[in-house]
Amino acid sequence: MSRRVVITGAGAVTPVGNDVATMWESIKAGRSGIATITRFDVSDLGTKFAGMVEGFDAAERLGRKEARRMDRITHLALEACHQTIASSRLLETPVNRDRVGVVIGSSAGGIETVLQQGEVLKKRGPNRVNPFFIPMMLVDTPSAQAGIEFGFRGPNMSVVTACATGTNAIGESFEMVARGAADAIMAGGTDAALVPLTIAGFNVMGALSTHNQDPAGACRPFDTDRDGFVVSEGAVVMMLEELEHAKARDATICAEIVGYGTSVDAHHMAAPLPTGESAALTVQRALDRAGMDPTEVDYINAHGTATRLNDVTETTAIKRVFGDHAYKLAVSSTKSMTGHLLGGAGALEALICVKALQDGIIPPTINLKNPDPECDLDYVPNQARPADIKVVASNSFGFGGHNATLILKRYQE
Repeated sequence: MSRRVVITGAGAVTPVGNDVATMWESIKAGRSGIATITRFDVSDLGTKFAGMVEGFDAAERLGRKEARRMDRITHLALEACHQTIASSRLLETPVNRDRVGVVIGSSAGGIETVLQQGEVLKKRGPNRVNPFFIPMMLVDTPSAQAGIEFGFRGPNMSVVTACATGTNAIGESFEMVARGAADAIMAGGTDAALVPLTIAGFNVMGALSTHNQDPAGACRPFDTDRDGFVVSEGAVVMMLEELEHAKARDATICAEIVGYGTSVDAHHMAAPLPTGESAALTVQRALDRAGMDPTEVDYINAHGTATRLNDVTETTAIKRVFGDHAYKLAVSSTKSMTGHLLGGAGALEALICVKALQDGIIPPTINLKNPDPECDLDYVPNQARPADIKVVASNSFGFGGHNATLILKRYQE
């Protein structure tokens, strides 16, 4: 029998705030976290802006010695984990740490470290490469470091599915807790790929927005004038916990995860299947896992990247699954404010869904001024909307055709 899985805490380090409360206030206010890049010279780059985490000092938070032994993906992830431990209060009472896991995904891994140490090798020789280089750059290091930090000996791994990573990490953790493999799992995603090489790579693909004159207005999901996504960095982690385990320690229950679906397009490495067939299959699988009718869903946090292909394909997929109900749904893309956190995107958007359920507020799609006629759903343009929402879905679609959907609902006994 499948066990019920609830969310009892969360942590966030994002371009719109370095904790959950600040992040959510920014989202409700429709405030953009996208700005001109100041960390390195952008004069030769086609895109000169991104969603940056500001005001976060890893040395201050983790200690200078420890911070020097980790890539930024791990800095951000550990900060999110510490916030999650504090908000969930998991360690305030005795807990069987053999039954607590960590699943944190990343799409790019320690790319900043790889590039830095490549330069060291080239200029100073092999003996000057950082002895911590290998663990610093590995994708599974954030999960491993969190396990070490808190002594959690349950399931521990990284999930890698490009832009669907955060959603898959949470979804697979949900299934592990549901089947009894763990009592609690810290799950989420982290990425810190704001380096010239990454931006150049996305630029030559034609994937990034180039609205350099207006960074805050650059990400325009579902708008006729959209011209690509905005790359961002950040980490979000949530505590997934078996219901009775949470109740036994009198935990605050934020929301319940009830469904998860995943699939792959088997079509193209960078372009979605235009029919939306596989994306629709993923959403339907999540609904089937939840045992829900499509008409029970009130809101969808869309993948909504503001690329020419994604927004139309996702709209088509929603119509495939929801039929007439698609036009009664609220759908929004919070990437319009946060940019695309890559491996952290799905985790951030799932957390935004949790806050939407808790506060009865649907976040907006900002910068939506000229709606694309092919994108004809209710995208909650420009301003947040109060609403009595009970069931929400969060979509993520990644390079390679990876698709993932979570269904969350307001907790009830």
